[in-house]
Order: sequence, then C-alpha cells, then structure tokens
Amino acid sequence: MRIAFQKLREGGRVPTYGSDSAAGADLYAAIDESITLAPGETRLIPHGIAMAIPEGYAGFIYARSGLATRRNLAPANKVGVVDADYRGELMTPLHNHGSTPAVIEPGERVAQLVVAPVMHAEFTEADSLDETERGAGGFGSTGTR
Repeated sequence: MRIAFQKLREGGRVPTYGSDSAAGADLYAAIDESITLAPGETRLIPHGIAMAIPEGYAGFIYARSGLATRRNLAPANKVGVVDADYRGELMTPLHNHGSTPAVIEPGERVAQLVVAPVMHAEFTEADSLDETERGAGGFGSTGTR
C-alpha cells in the first residue's frame, strides 16, 4: 500500500519501519530544539507531516515500547486515531509517566503509526440482545489468568 505524505515543516520525516516485520512505522519529533517533559507533564509533539490515508483505513498512533518502558514516555491519549479524511499535521500528545524529567531531542522517534482497515457499523436499536455465557460481566469477569 502506498500512502502519500507531505512534509509540513523542517524536521518532518517519512515514517520508517524498524524491521521488515514491524507492524508500526516510527514517527519522529519535528522540533527545533530539545523539549524537557517534567514528571506528569504532557506536550504535543509535532511530526511535521500530513498524510492521505486511503478510505477504508485509519492510522493508529501507539507508544514505542522502548520509550514507554525505559523512559516512561507514552501518548497521553493511549492511542491516537488518524481518520482517512484528516489532512492536518500528525502530532502526539506525549506524557511523562515517570518521576524524573525526560528530554525529547529533535528527530527522535517518539511514537509509531499502524495503518489498519476499519469498518463502519450500522447501529440499530434493539429491545434485547442475544444471550452469551459471559453476559453483562465486565472488567475482570473472565478471570485473572
């Protein structure tokens, strides 16, 4: 699949896959100078690019696992959704979950983009729903192991 992208600012880079089997393409911080995130702080990190995701697909912006586990930095919204009709700049609200300041450098890989197919559902109101073994059991209702 080819996805057109447009560089919007200095430091904007094409997303890159870290390996041939990687599901997510790395997104880079398109910033002019280092940014320090205090513990508990969230800052919007621009990626300097816009893209034309094809109809029937969406982009999902996830944390980079190493950044999240080693430096406690992850998207504040957990998963960002880039709709097929969005043409603005991609950005990630990066949050410092740690107890010490964290520095983001220009050009650093700060998130990853997964492009996946999406379906639109037709929601219809019903008087009742079919029964299942789980029923209305919510959080943790299927066990802890």
